[in-house]
Amino acid sequence: MTKMRFGVSTFLWVSPFDTHVFDLVHKIKDMGFDIIEVPVENKSIIDWGRLKDLTGKMGLGVTISGAFGADRDISSEDPGIRRNGLRYIEDCIEIASFMGSPVFGGPLYSAVGKTRFISDEQKEKERVWCVENLKKAADTAARNGVVLGLEPLNRFETDMVNTVDQALSLITEIGSPHLKIQLDTFHGNIEEKSIPDAIRKIGRDRLCHIQANESDRGTPGTGNLDWPGIQKALEEIAYEGAIVIETFGAVSEEIAKATCIWRPLANSSDELASEGLAFYKSLFLKN
Repeated sequence: MTKMRFGVSTFLWVSPFDTHVFDLVHKIKDMGFDIIEVPVENKSIIDWGRLKDLTGKMGLGVTISGAFGADRDISSEDPGIRRNGLRYIEDCIEIASFMGSPVFGGPLYSAVGKTRFISDEQKEKERVWCVENLKKAADTAARNGVVLGLEPLNRFETDMVNTVDQALSLITEIGSPHLKIQLDTFHGNIEEKSIPDAIRKIGRDRLCHIQANESDRGTPGTGNLDWPGIQKALEEIAYEGAIVIETFGAVSEEIAKATCIWRPLANSSDELASEGLAFYKSLFLKN
């Protein structure tokens, strides 16, 4: 397998990430990570120019991820919320381009925590709005040289895109090379029959980013995921993107409700990060 680049999300330590916690950049670099993943909860509280200078000087890559609250929903009944959701995605695409992030990923299609029993007619209506806005977002991504990573979430966090098959259906309908799939193994562990088979189904050309999270969102390597199978499948498709830990330490009330995290996932965020990275290296760099 091509040498993997490993990253970690700032969500593991803080929410929201802002200019006042830039010491975290040094910590992540010192731990041995190649990439810092920055979720954009509020773009105005981060000095992006300073962050770009800092990560550049340290030789640390950046990936940008989304935080999709109720007011950032491109498939909402409310046209104002749909416009706001598209504007948020386009802002994040521009941030990703500025920061040198090849991807901007997340559940682009809807708000996290939107789970309802709705009619087929309502589902179709929301899908039309979703497709309309994702086409616009993909055009913006193309202009900025960024790939959008559409992430399936588990059934407890969304009622729209739970599986790789559903994600493939959406990106096939939109048909843009700048819209691909971001796979989070935590969600896949709930929704897929086999994560390795799901990886093979997506294939190299459509898989742009991996958040390699454990079955309980704890330290990678300590749960029940088929890690050897995941490693083998990624090797088979010659995956060359990032592999990132995205889990949550000091969660805000909004993040706790969205992700249903009610207890600590490890003894400490630092321990989860360092032990998770050691596991990644033992698994993906063994050849």
